[in-house]
Amino acid sequence: MRYWCRCTMRFTFHVSRFTIACLFLSGCALVTPTEDPSFQQATTKDLRALLRQREAEIHSVKGLFTAKVRGGLIPIASRVEGTVHYRRPNALRIRGFSAVGSELFEFVQSDDLYRLILPTMGRVLVGRQSEMAEMGKLTRPFQLSVWAIGGVLGAGAIAESERVKLVEEGSLYRLDVYAVARDGTSHSGPVRRVWFDRRTLLVVQEDRLTSNGEVDAVIRYEDFRMLNDPEGKAVPAKAAKTLHVLRPFKIFLEDGQGRGSVQLTFHELWANQTVKAEELGQGVSLR
Repeated sequence: MRYWCRCTMRFTFHVSRFTIACLFLSGCALVTPTEDPSFQQATTKDLRALLRQREAEIHSVKGLFTAKVRGGLIPIASRVEGTVHYRRPNALRIRGFSAVGSELFEFVQSDDLYRLILPTMGRVLVGRQSEMAEMGKLTRPFQLSVWAIGGVLGAGAIAESERVKLVEEGSLYRLDVYAVARDGTSHSGPVRRVWFDRRTLLVVQEDRLTSNGEVDAVIRYEDFRMLNDPEGKAVPAKAAKTLHVLRPFKIFLEDGQGRGSVQLTFHELWANQTVKAEELGQGVSLR
């Protein structure tokens, strides 16, 4: 009798374990993954409007940065201390210095015109920004730099004529941008890919593509901070009255042509303050 009771208890115990296991497994099969509630929902219209808004937030920028160069992308030096000055709509000046303060380069842009001075090489190049790719490896790093700094300036707005396609990729939105040719036809492939963090809707990466669809450059944005933070010790009183906006203080750029990479780290960024004409350099001339 006792033996029969023990056997019955063992059988009941094993059946219970088996039943619980089956219920657990069947329950797991019925559970469907849910989307992270912290993700923000956005449409192509929303993201286009957001880029236009961020472009409108800034009309001028002053900044100090350090650039670490790998792979010989800039043949002048592997580490550059620099300054950037910008004034809307398209006036930009970037200067680079060595660790001891000697000037390595000066890049000035006004609308579509640019001037590049390389004192250590005794070279002065002038031309149109739209033709920089044709000028060879000397202008290539500065073409990439203009793209990278565009993430700070909010210069990535999409033109009304450009067609876009929205793709969800996990925790990111990817906005494919198709340029429109003069005859009104769209490129078969995108010319840019803009990646948004779905939690913050901040732009965390931008891919620049060639006409044949190959990656021309990959730019990643990190360490977002408020500009003109009134809590900062060095912020002037006037800066506290200006608009506070989030911008990346670290930018990683990889050349799609395999020539190297650049890491930009901003130490100071001031927005919407007066930028004098002399801070932007002299007027650019093609002659």
